[in-house]
Amino acid sequence: MSRTVVVGASSGLGRCIGVGLAQRGDRVALLARRRERIEAAAREAGPGAVAVECDVTDEASCRSAIGAAVDALGGIDNLVYTPAIGPLVPMVDTDAETWRRVFDTNVIGAALVTAAAMPHLTESAGKVVYLASDAGTFGPPWPGLGAYGVSKAALERLVEAWRAEHPDVGFTNLIVGECGGGEGDAATGMTTGWDMDLAMKAAPLWASRGCMPGKLMPVEDLIDVVHTILRTNASTSMPVVVARGAPASPAAFAESAQS
Repeated sequence: MSRTVVVGASSGLGRCIGVGLAQRGDRVALLARRRERIEAAAREAGPGAVAVECDVTDEASCRSAIGAAVDALGGIDNLVYTPAIGPLVPMVDTDAETWRRVFDTNVIGAALVTAAAMPHLTESAGKVVYLASDAGTFGPPWPGLGAYGVSKAALERLVEAWRAEHPDVGFTNLIVGECGGGEGDAATGMTTGWDMDLAMKAAPLWASRGCMPGKLMPVEDLIDVVHTILRTNASTSMPVVVARGAPASPAAFAESAQS
């Protein structure tokens, strides 16, 4: 039975993955800032799951949380890093505080959590999966999501740096297309907090640049992909997971973003 730490498991894709892996037989430690949500996720995941409070922007919190996860699970075989923020802001209006918030969560947090877990992952010859994005180096930049895309490109380089220094651990940068599914705290989507007037203006430009997603991939499929990666002996580089289907129209995007 694998011992898996899922970071960012209080909502969205992180919660779906954490609960899904527990339901597939893993012993799971669910890490996130919001204690009430993380405890609710652990109850949904079942008796093999534990909730651990963790702020990925704080180094001491990361080390404490990983220590608590190790104590609860008896070690770590797998680490899954899912937190990310993507404010919709034109580059010219992206101030220093926004850049710091994006990088603190999307890049530096990943580095801090990985560093805290590395002794245990080395001991178990474990696996790490980071959720990347087609807004990084794989696809064209999304106007209005510049800081997010830059941070995801940095995350890809971060994974390469970890792999170079720790070849005994399997690192995977999983590039995820748009996913749909989940209810309540588990509902997916990164449009929370966006200025929807700005999003509607950007959507036609995204479509013309080939940025718009196809149909949404069911989140259960993503969980299955992560589950499979964690059970292989190979270290995969940057697999890309997207749904099959025609590109979405701006109107379809608007409908999904406002729902």
